[in-house]
Amino acid sequence: FAFSKLPSDSFKYLGWCDIEEHDVRGNQLHCPRVREAGPSEEELFFRGEEHTMKKRKQATDTEKRQKKLQENWENCAELNLSFQDLGDLYQVENFKRILRRLIRVEKLWLVDNSLTDLSAIRLPRCRELNVNKNHFTSFKQLPKIPQIQHLSLAENNIMTLSGISDFRHTPLESLILKRNPCEFQERYRQLVFSSLPNLKMLDGIPKLPEDCSPPDTRFFFKMCTIL
Repeated sequence: FAFSKLPSDSFKYLGWCDIEEHDVRGNQLHCPRVREAGPSEEELFFRGEEHTMKKRKQATDTEKRQKKLQENWENCAELNLSFQDLGDLYQVENFKRILRRLIRVEKLWLVDNSLTDLSAIRLPRCRELNVNKNHFTSFKQLPKIPQIQHLSLAENNIMTLSGISDFRHTPLESLILKRNPCEFQERYRQLVFSSLPNLKMLDGIPKLPEDCSPPDTRFFFKMCTIL
């Protein structure tokens, strides 16, 4: 018994911007899913999906211009691109293509996207960035965010505080590093605040007096650390 294909099968590589007779723009979507039109023809061939390759039509210059106008990413001020399920390389590359166009975004959420490196991305106006639940291992892998004020990096895999001083000359006020390995580093809060003098809140806790002064070395000599 052969199962028939689902009605949606012929639309599996269609993006919202390819659907005719609608006037929805990219900056009007609350949480759009970023998708390219589909894998390359070569990839489709190796997948054995020649029928899809034959059905796909090449977009005309007019259609391409219309698609660019519909996406309208450049005018987004607040954007949620979380939970994208970026399984294929072409999806990741398309995702980064869109990020490079976010020249005016001020608040951006990229939660749970399995991201590892956005160091080539620059977000010149971004004041609030949430990249919780990704796979960053270093501050060096974050995008360039010169105007950042609130940065959330919870549940990544940042091992050390190396590179955190790159944010020293930004207006960063609030930083969340919960559930990262670096959180267990000795004198964690003092090291963070000494690297970021402008920081007012770490992991949801305001800056405390003991976070400002260097530790009493005599006290640490008397301590016994049990792991």
